[in-house]
Amino acid sequence: MGTKKDLVIVGGGIIGLSTAYFALEKGWNVTVVERNAPHGDNCSQGNSGMIVPSHFVPLAAPGIMGQAIRWMRDPESPFSLKPSLSLDMLKWGLRFYLASTRAQVDQAAPILRDLNLASRDLYIRWSEAGIDSGLAKKGLLMLCKTDTMLHEEKELAQEARDLGIPAQVLDAKETAALDPNVTMSIAGSVYYPKDCHLDPSRLISSLLASIEAKGGKVLWNHHVTGWKKLGSSIVALETSHGEVTADEFVLCGGVWSDDLVKPLRLSIPMLAGKGYSLTLPTPIELPSVCSILCEARVAVTPMGDKLRFGGTMTIGKPDQVIAPEKIRGITKSAASYLPRFKAQHFDGIQPWVGLRPVTPDGLPYIGRTNNWKNLTVAAGHAMMGLSLGPITGQLTTQIVAGERTTVSVERLSPDRYAA
Repeated sequence: MGTKKDLVIVGGGIIGLSTAYFALEKGWNVTVVERNAPHGDNCSQGNSGMIVPSHFVPLAAPGIMGQAIRWMRDPESPFSLKPSLSLDMLKWGLRFYLASTRAQVDQAAPILRDLNLASRDLYIRWSEAGIDSGLAKKGLLMLCKTDTMLHEEKELAQEARDLGIPAQVLDAKETAALDPNVTMSIAGSVYYPKDCHLDPSRLISSLLASIEAKGGKVLWNHHVTGWKKLGSSIVALETSHGEVTADEFVLCGGVWSDDLVKPLRLSIPMLAGKGYSLTLPTPIELPSVCSILCEARVAVTPMGDKLRFGGTMTIGKPDQVIAPEKIRGITKSAASYLPRFKAQHFDGIQPWVGLRPVTPDGLPYIGRTNNWKNLTVAAGHAMMGLSLGPITGQLTTQIVAGERTTVSVERLSPDRYAA
C-alpha cells in the first residue's frame, strides 16, 4: 500500500475491534478510541454469544407492531417501548412501522443470510488463527413451548431452507436426544446446524491481544467531543483527552453513533434496545447446544462451565436502569422451558444490562457517507452485533481501502435516511 495511512476507529466493541483487526492486516496504522475503560460496559461483553445464520428476518417484520402492543400489557414480557414525545423517537417509530412489511423482509433476508454466513466463516478462520473465543459449531435449537409456536417456527424453517439455510424440525423426543444434558418441557423445536456460539468475553480479550500484538492502539476512557473538519474532509477527532488525527475515520459507536454524527449534519437514526443477561457460574444442568426459548424470546448459551440466559428488548433512549420485572420474566421463562432450573438458582446473580443499537428497518449501517470523503459508518446491528462483527470489520476495511466488498452493502448505506 506504500506509506502507511492512519485510521481512527470510534468504538471498541466487537464491530470496532473487528475493523481494527482487518485494517491492521492491510497495513494501516490503527487507533481505536473507546469511551469506556478496558472490559467496560458495551454490548459486546454480556451478550448471548450467538452466531446466527438462522436470524434472517429483521426486527422490522409484519406483525411485530401488533405483537409489541400485546406484549406491552405484561410488564414481564420480552418487549416494551419507553414512550417519548421526542421528535427523533416519533420519526423512528414511523419509519419502523413503514419498514415492517413482507417486501422489506424479502429484500433484507438474503442480505442478513449472506452477512451471517460470511461472518461465521471468518469466526472459524479466526479460531484457526489462534483467536480464543470458545467457538462451538454445534448449531442452535429454537425451543417451542406450544404447538402454535412450533407451527410458526416450522414455516420459518421452510423459509430458511428456501434461502439455503439448513433447518430440521424436531419433536420433543428428538430434541432431547440432540442435547441429552438438559431437561426440557417443550412441544418441539427447530434445529439450525449452521449456527454457533462462543464466549464474548474470551473473544474480546483475545481479539484485543491480537490487535495490540499487530501494533494497534486503543485509547481507553476517551469521550468524543467533536470533529475537526477541513472542507469535506475530517482531519481530527476531538476527544476528552485532546485531538486524534488520521487519514480515515470509522464510526462504530453503537447506540451513541447517531448523536456523534449530528455535528457533521448526518442522520443515522437508531434507538437503544435495552437487554439483560444473567450468567450462572455453576448451573444445575449445562446444555451443549445454545437455544432460544421462542415464546419468551430468551437466549440460553453455554460458555465453558457457565450458562448465560439473555433477553428482553426495551426500545427507547439510552439508560442502564435495571427493571426487576424484566429480570423476573427471564428467570420465570428459564424455569418454564428447563424445569430443573428454579428461581432461587438466580439469587445473588448480578444482571448485566446492554444497549443494542436498533435501526428503523432492522438492517445495520455499513458504508461511506456522501457528505464526508473520509468517514465510514459501521453501526446499528441491534441483536446481531456479535454475529456480524467479523464480516462488518472486513467490509468496512474494504470500503476504507477503496476495494470491492465481498458482500454487497448497497442497501446498508448510512445515508438511507438522509433528509
